[in-house]
Amino acid sequence: MADKKDKARRTVAIGLVGSTLDAGLGPRRWEKWRPSVALCAQPELPIDRFELLFQPKFEALASQVTTDIEEISPRTEVRSHAIEIEDAWDLEEMYGALYDFARDTRFDAEREDYLLHITTGTHVAQICLFLLCESRHFPARLVQTSPPARGEESKHGTHRIVDLDLSKYDRIARRFSAERVEARTFLKSGIATRNAIFDRMIERIEVVAARSREPMLLMGPTGAGKSMLAKRVYELKRARQSLRGAFVEVNCATLRGEMAHSALFGHVKGAFTGAADKREGLLRRADQGLLFLDEIGELGLDEQAMLLRAIEDKTFLPLGSDREVKSEFQLICGTNRDLRARVAEGKFREDLLARIDLWTFRLPALRERREDIAPNLDYELDAVSTRLGTRISMSKEARARFLGFAESPRATWPGNFRDLDAAVMRMATLAEGGRIDVAIVDEEIARLEDAWTAVTTKSTPGESDRVEETLGPERASGIDRFDRVQLEEVLRVCARSRSLSEAGRVLFAESRKTRTTINDADRLRKYLARFELDWDALVKRSV
Repeated sequence: MADKKDKARRTVAIGLVGSTLDAGLGPRRWEKWRPSVALCAQPELPIDRFELLFQPKFEALASQVTTDIEEISPRTEVRSHAIEIEDAWDLEEMYGALYDFARDTRFDAEREDYLLHITTGTHVAQICLFLLCESRHFPARLVQTSPPARGEESKHGTHRIVDLDLSKYDRIARRFSAERVEARTFLKSGIATRNAIFDRMIERIEVVAARSREPMLLMGPTGAGKSMLAKRVYELKRARQSLRGAFVEVNCATLRGEMAHSALFGHVKGAFTGAADKREGLLRRADQGLLFLDEIGELGLDEQAMLLRAIEDKTFLPLGSDREVKSEFQLICGTNRDLRARVAEGKFREDLLARIDLWTFRLPALRERREDIAPNLDYELDAVSTRLGTRISMSKEARARFLGFAESPRATWPGNFRDLDAAVMRMATLAEGGRIDVAIVDEEIARLEDAWTAVTTKSTPGESDRVEETLGPERASGIDRFDRVQLEEVLRVCARSRSLSEAGRVLFAESRKTRTTINDADRLRKYLARFELDWDALVKRSV
């Protein structure tokens, strides 16, 4: 029996002596309900040890409470602790004293179960105990004692335990879960996306938006939705009361020279020729709000240096001024460039990249999210209906024809959602009676294919031939054009994926839905082997 008891968890209570509720020195004190004594007399809650905290001026009362607990519950060991508090209603003093006690106490949660008694003490003390329990400085559950009801036989009343681990409460957990799902749907503009990679990214962004005030970097091709997502993050943060200021957006590609400095940081009157008035600057306008710097890779080096200081110190100097301006803003940056390559070229500051690269998310191109084209088509139809002031719809045949093209390899979507938005707008404008038919869809498909063919036949400055780079000019020249286009896409996806499995999921997103056994990595490995390629070699090349 002794061995079994030694292995059992001991119950340890921690509480403050109540100068009023626990008071009583004569024999009649037993007729009075005293919370600290009553806690140790609960038949269903045996207390093995009571850590009794008291102010030095109540030492005599603490001694009497200790004696009475030992009398009513001989199994309970009482350890008294004097805590230096002058004013029990001073929040800073009370919190500091209880924090120090928690910090200096060695808790053994594997062998002991801790209960924090919050019935005694001032309201300030009870608040402090709650906060320290919620923050896990006290690894405990809360216990509340209550006096006996009228007519109740026991003089010791009742107790109730509250565990602040909210995940254990089904209804509360369901509320939190529903709120998070609602937030993620909001970030996706209410679009029921199906792409697993994109959905996981949105989950992470929702968590970061809720818990962090650090900069966020959105990477991805032009038209992938970086600006819309940044605005949604702002609206979510504002709804959660973590932002009070405005959403300020600027495309850094439009900022050059002195005007870039002035636009971002403001200027004083007379700072340069034509500066007739003082200008506030976008960073100042974003105070208490969110600043979205799109295409940050285009920002000049001088402006990058000033931005770094503004991020770290929350201060900056307007052009022509020697007086610092303060602005507390949250920052989201967007780029379609490889910023590490820009650092290597000497066109982007490494220290700035390190500061904004804490939370980085890459938005996939539309052609990487073909399963999301259908819900986005519905979204665009609703949006264009609002813009045109009339309900726009598609016939069943027209919708099937458009999606058959849009989800196929024929559709490259170089402009991403901008291409889709423009296509829907053109079809909606031409639709008689607000209904898009097959003829209009066919006309739009022809228009898109002509436009995309013109783009792909032009040599794009700075764009490399992945197939030739990987295989070499001689081997690449011996590959049919059909296979070369396919291999180019495979190499591009591999370069942006963290693992062979992730690349396989992107490349085989549709066919994997109908397969009974799924091994995307093996399928991709066999495809690469046709060209005498393997994943490890591709990873080394990309590094």
